[in-house]
Amino acid sequence: MSIRTVTVFGGTGFLGRRVARHLCAHGFRVRTASRHPDRGRKLFGRDDPQLESIEADVHDEGSIADAIAGAYGVVNAVSLYVERGNDTFHSVHVEAAKGVATQAHKAGVERLAHMSGIGANAASQSLYIRKRGEGELAVRAAFSNSVLIRPAVMFGPDDAFLTTVLTLLRRLPAYPMFGGGVTRLQPVYVEDVAEAVATALQRPHTDATTFECAGPRVYTYAEFLRSVAREAELKPILIPFPFAAWHALAWMSEMLPKPAITRNQIELMQIDTISSPERPGLAELGISPHAVEEVLQQMVSGR
Repeated sequence: MSIRTVTVFGGTGFLGRRVARHLCAHGFRVRTASRHPDRGRKLFGRDDPQLESIEADVHDEGSIADAIAGAYGVVNAVSLYVERGNDTFHSVHVEAAKGVATQAHKAGVERLAHMSGIGANAASQSLYIRKRGEGELAVRAAFSNSVLIRPAVMFGPDDAFLTTVLTLLRRLPAYPMFGGGVTRLQPVYVEDVAEAVATALQRPHTDATTFECAGPRVYTYAEFLRSVAREAELKPILIPFPFAAWHALAWMSEMLPKPAITRNQIELMQIDTISSPERPGLAELGISPHAVEEVLQQMVSGR
């Protein structure tokens, strides 16, 4: 049987490049599609027969169609955290997501995995969270048996979450917490999420399913900070900091080319992002999630 091809939109991003590698490990041929294919060639090399990096624009139907031509499966791992110009939460998380799903259906693609997030809700007052929810609805309307993957906040080397927390804990004698530090979160290792995508695409049945991918432990934000500090052998003073002040700081941060924090991240920290016991998750895919502390030990030691 010929090797099946999977096109990964956003295949050079924090999650997408891991998805590509895990798909290869599962025996798929992978086509990473992004606006910067040279970045993919640097990440994966030019001589791997299982990996191909191509240029594609998720805002252009013809470009999407070319990228998925002949593919068995499609993964949409494109995400946006700061709106800039024509790249808005609606254009990326709803319109582009619908475009990928529509073109995949037209092309006869057998499997589609759409990356969303725990907490996505089309009725949310938060623009970011609402557009994530609307995107899920648009994808399911266009590709009825699509698989939705909802990760909790992801962590891993070179991430924008755990790495930032660790850096600030090391530099600041007093650490400003989000609100009172009582928001609950269930961080998940990015490699576990990537494995979940690859495993989901290999499953024999194709029913529409939503997987919520979360780590093995639920923390309050204050508990999470103390756990990270303990692993790094730090003893910071944790100070509650109002969400209104965080929003103001994030607004200023978003003016930078690479913002340290964004308003949508603040909004996500105002709600609990934990998996629902009513939805399947990593366990149903045969994956044992890695603990934050386990991965953090590797990050701290530089392994």
